[in-house]
Amino acid sequence: MKDKIAVITGAGQGIGAAIARRLAREGAKLVLVDINEDCLKDIATELECDLLAVAADISKKDQVFAMIEQAKDHFGTVDILVNNAGIIRDGFLAKISEENWDKVLEVNLKGPFLCCQAVFETMKAQNSGKIVNIVSRAWLGNIGQSNYSASKGGLVSLTRTLALELARFQINVNAVAPGLIETPMTRSMPEEARARLLRMQPTGKMGTVDDIAAAVAFLSSGDATFITGQVIHVDGGKSCGLLSL
Repeated sequence: MKDKIAVITGAGQGIGAAIARRLAREGAKLVLVDINEDCLKDIATELECDLLAVAADISKKDQVFAMIEQAKDHFGTVDILVNNAGIIRDGFLAKISEENWDKVLEVNLKGPFLCCQAVFETMKAQNSGKIVNIVSRAWLGNIGQSNYSASKGGLVSLTRTLALELARFQINVNAVAPGLIETPMTRSMPEEARARLLRMQPTGKMGTVDDIAAAVAFLSSGDATFITGQVIHVDGGKSCGLLSL
């Protein structure tokens, strides 16, 4: 990936920051995008590579297209797009507000759609490109997450559709579906809840943000040129079925 230009949304922390670190180690030049400017500054200061940090709300078309124009003005092109930014506003059916339904779909599904639109002409013109969408094992369905699961299921369908549409332009479109990942949020869970989730894991352990970053790095590389329209589950086997509680 040496000197490839990679745009990563939601790059300020967690999985997005891990992806940024991994692609930087692989030699990519980065465009880090996040709505949180403080997080952006932290990761930009940490990384020792050629990068551009842009604060943007990916659910707003004007901000997305302006961000891609900034990337092209700074680096000349865009080779890789990683749609990682996402939010969670959980609740059971009767308790999810219309506002929380709309916001999750706007960020998690509309946002990646807008980012794909914004990079399309550039990737088409150079007859190459890699798009990796971060979905979730929850796209298969998850209790109390109808809005989140629907947004990630929609993103899987978008991935498969764009893979077909863009294949003739040598643009690969794939998805990575994380399962239970070790993050500050999971570490702060009550011990009983954490133990219950671990019992459901075939591997008996959580994954790490670096596990997700490794899958993204592979799909963004030249080794994945003949792979498109796929969903790689990085979930310790949980997508195959749930173990007994």
